[in-house]
Amino acid sequence: MPASNSTSSSSPIDSLMEAAVAAVGGAPRPGQQQMTEAVAKAFDDEHHLLVQAGTGTGKSLAYLVPSIVHANATGKPVIVATATLALQAQIVGRDLPVLAEALRPVLGRRPTYGLVKGRRNYLCQHKLVGGYPDDEEDSLFSTGAVDQQLGRLEKEIVRLREWAGETDTGDRDDLVPGVSERAWRQVSVTAHECLGSTCPMVQECFVEKARAEARDVDVVVTNHSFMAIDSFEGRQMLPEHDALVVDEAHELVDRVTSTITDELTAGMVASAAKKAARYADTQELADTGVFLGGVLDQLAEGRLLGLPDNLALAVQRVHDSARSLSSDLKPDKPADNDGPRQTARAAVDEVLENAARLLEARELDVAWISRSEYRGSALNVAPMSVAMLVRDKIFGDRTVVMTSATLELGGSFDSVAGTLGLRGEGSPAWEGLDVGSPFDYPQQAIAYVAKHLPPPGRDGTSDQAIDEIETLIRAAGGRTLGLFSSMRAAKAATEAMRERFGDEFPVLCQGDDQMGTLVKQFAADPKTCLFGTLTLWQGVDVPGSACQLVIIDRIPFPRPDDPITSARSQAIAERGGNGFMAVSATHAALRLSQGAGRLIRRSNDRGVVAFLDNRMVTARYAGFLQKSLPPFWPTTDRDLVLRALKRLDETADAPVAPAKKPVPHAASKPDVQERFDAEAGRVTSTDAGDYDELVFTDDEPADAVETPERRAAEEHPAPEPLPAVPAVPAETDVVVEPAPAQGGEWTSDDDEELSDGVSLGLDVDELADHLDRPVAEVEARLKKLNLG
Repeated sequence: MPASNSTSSSSPIDSLMEAAVAAVGGAPRPGQQQMTEAVAKAFDDEHHLLVQAGTGTGKSLAYLVPSIVHANATGKPVIVATATLALQAQIVGRDLPVLAEALRPVLGRRPTYGLVKGRRNYLCQHKLVGGYPDDEEDSLFSTGAVDQQLGRLEKEIVRLREWAGETDTGDRDDLVPGVSERAWRQVSVTAHECLGSTCPMVQECFVEKARAEARDVDVVVTNHSFMAIDSFEGRQMLPEHDALVVDEAHELVDRVTSTITDELTAGMVASAAKKAARYADTQELADTGVFLGGVLDQLAEGRLLGLPDNLALAVQRVHDSARSLSSDLKPDKPADNDGPRQTARAAVDEVLENAARLLEARELDVAWISRSEYRGSALNVAPMSVAMLVRDKIFGDRTVVMTSATLELGGSFDSVAGTLGLRGEGSPAWEGLDVGSPFDYPQQAIAYVAKHLPPPGRDGTSDQAIDEIETLIRAAGGRTLGLFSSMRAAKAATEAMRERFGDEFPVLCQGDDQMGTLVKQFAADPKTCLFGTLTLWQGVDVPGSACQLVIIDRIPFPRPDDPITSARSQAIAERGGNGFMAVSATHAALRLSQGAGRLIRRSNDRGVVAFLDNRMVTARYAGFLQKSLPPFWPTTDRDLVLRALKRLDETADAPVAPAKKPVPHAASKPDVQERFDAEAGRVTSTDAGDYDELVFTDDEPADAVETPERRAAEEHPAPEPLPAVPAVPAETDVVVEPAPAQGGEWTSDDDEELSDGVSLGLDVDELADHLDRPVAEVEARLKKLNLG
């Protein structure tokens, strides 16, 4: 990476970075310094940058310090967008406050920062004083314990009103402990429901105050979805800026897709008609909703290659009725528009816009019918690709830095760059940089593939795989994080291990208790194992000896019958590409990288990642998946791995408690605007044949899993690589296990699991499979939490 003129040894950014690193108690890291220089150069030269920075690099400081320097020089803020509330909280609650104090003596002033969120995250002052009607639908419960639930709701609303008189921000994250989503909806409004400048309480509006304050700061932190909406609508909500940093950038395509994914249902039409009934005759709209529902119920689930005639007729009638009603709802003058009318207009306009989009049949849109017992039939529409939209609206008129621990898939930035519109004719100039990780992965960890096991089948985890899990855990002395492809698989493995181990090695399973409680128990006792899915794949940070074995049961392919997945694969195949590699394998590679990354969290961690899916070395796409993982020392030698795990157990230090992170209370609450988005596959034309497979050997690596005090390098010298495993034809059929009809009372951990599933882009059927619950029950919970 050529050095920038702005990052010479005498440049201000060097002294600022030195002060920042000292303030957080760290030490200089080559990767962090390289990234800092690259970000500063990108800002100076106005070119786009993709930076892969592995765990432990300290990438937040590496972009925050150049951002502050840039803002100081230009007088314009830098926008930082994250995918998760947890990272938002870390940046605003920990990183920026420390940076601000550390950089004050060097800059001669204290750098400033602000947090901007969607409107639904703030109290609405007008709604608090009765400016909007009570939402009757939110006051009714479809199942059980109605009086008890209503009593709880009433208490929460009373508490919210009391808090409204005390808070300076109106920010939901500042309310600790929090309240239910149902209660919060009683005191907040969506962007479409807001009266805007005509609101009688606009001067007291928490949202307007937060956005006004953000105009004069150095760094504005927001989330992917808000940033994307702001970009698509002309950047009117965020302050004027010429630089954007997107952290957790591997999630961006999903977030952008979510902002332009719509649906049309009979219930949605009926609800709009009901809200508008006090202002106009809504019988026609209500009747068209009934007609739409009847047509949808007669059609099969799945992707639609164009709207059938009867469905097109139904959607057209809904559209025409909604358009007429929308005109009737317009007030004679702005002063006549009140909260109830605006709510009704927002509901009718949503029906109108979604129907119009379906009738328009845009070239890249994919439409499909889904059905559930709870919500009935739904007509859905989503973009097959958002690459051109991202290119034009996000990269169009500012410098953009994208960063993540996972941007190179299969050893290249091409897959991710293609989804962002950075490939092909007319794409903007950009640079890709992998600054690596401070960890010595080949010396710290083994990647083991259980090649002798049969490929995963339709009937769940095989007996041989269960035996392998037992053997590995016994060798490791517990210390195991099990990452499973479904909740049913996690529960089956848990039951089997509990039966075999008894009290020797306690096995915790996601759903047994709050996730935080389970992680603490896992981290505190080296003999304890933790099994689960979804949240555990990317959200657990347990450094030290408590986690020395990570087991991954199978390659996490997306559902092959998903309408978006199939549409993307087909489109790529029609252009002569490999749809399976571009969509399914890329999705799996990203998830595998995240899961394997749970093992090494600090420089002296040691361990093994065990893949129980032999396709990791036998399939044609194996090399692509392998190159997407951290560069662990690879092997298929079972005896070698068992010896290594036993030595690790014998020489392990005491467990290390997981680090506490500044996660706001609301991070555990569902919030559609902030957190949960639909899945988007990665549309590229990469072919599996472009990748060579790694060499999985049968000899022991040097110091692969030993503690520093042992001289394993002398005892076990690294072997010469053996020939690569011969490639075999690709196995592109992904088996999806049916969800059993179980259920039970929902816990807050279930809700967290459901939330994470939606965030990862899983559809209702896959959520049901992962949660081991009937589809109807999952649909009902989604509706109750306002996630559907």
